[in-house]
Amino acid sequence: MTAPKVFVSHASEDKARFVVDFARRLRENGVDAWLDQWEMKPGDSLVDKIFEEGLKEARAVVIVLSATSVQKPWVREELNASVVNRLSRGTKLIPVVIDDCEVPEALRSTVWQKVDNLNDYGASLQRILSVIFDVTDKPALGAPPARFAGPAPLIAGLSRVDDLVIRVIARIQIDEGAGLVEWDRLKAEPLLRDVPQQELLDSLQILEQHHFVKVGKVIGAPLSHVVLTDFGFLKFAEAYVDDYQGTVNQIAALLVNEDVRQNQELAARVNKPVAFVDFVLNLMESNNYIKVSKYLGGQSHVWEVSASLRRALQSV
Repeated sequence: MTAPKVFVSHASEDKARFVVDFARRLRENGVDAWLDQWEMKPGDSLVDKIFEEGLKEARAVVIVLSATSVQKPWVREELNASVVNRLSRGTKLIPVVIDDCEVPEALRSTVWQKVDNLNDYGASLQRILSVIFDVTDKPALGAPPARFAGPAPLIAGLSRVDDLVIRVIARIQIDEGAGLVEWDRLKAEPLLRDVPQQELLDSLQILEQHHFVKVGKVIGAPLSHVVLTDFGFLKFAEAYVDDYQGTVNQIAALLVNEDVRQNQELAARVNKPVAFVDFVLNLMESNNYIKVSKYLGGQSHVWEVSASLRRALQSV
């Protein structure tokens, strides 16, 4: 990266007490500070050197304002040229105030950097460098909390929080095969950590009122656990599971045509978690399409397939 060229405008009376050291420290930090005593040789044209080389090529102009410099016609000429460059070429104009003095009218609408201690101005120097290099200490913009981001809820009638909560519950129960979701586990979920506890409890109450979940209560705690209802699974799957109905038809075909009756084998055949297949079988049983026996260890067996399921499959 090419070092940024910065012209240091000042009064000669301020060189020894501030300007030379300041310009040196700029150069030590990668800034090509242009200072007349370093750049001009006997016989050089003041106008050509300052206005054609120093000011014209500068990315930024630092104007050192002191009780002396604000009275100097030459500093005002450099200031006027800098203002023109700022308007025409985007040159940065950085006023550095080292005395209690009247700031020129042309700079009163510009934020200036005050240097209170000429022997210790490290913090001021860093702020000036951040302007020259166009960097900021503003924290990076993070992602908004999950409950404020993403697409609108796909389940009709639910708020963003409700929709988020039911998706988290479904993921835990289906992907992890959890029979229920403990309260402590739910509120610790990364997607829900920023949701205030009362808002989360309100959401669970609303989801329970609409039969999406069942909530287990316990004395001394807001609740003990929550489980997805078959209806809640259905609404979740219809909204968020790709080709959900196609998967249901696959399971029905395996039951009717290939006599596959074990939940674990069905899950392997359709490439879905066993808990997902169990929910589908529950819905089929509630519609009187099948009868299921459930055993310890999570196994289940379909022991009867109704004629209505065979007829329904034929119409697909």
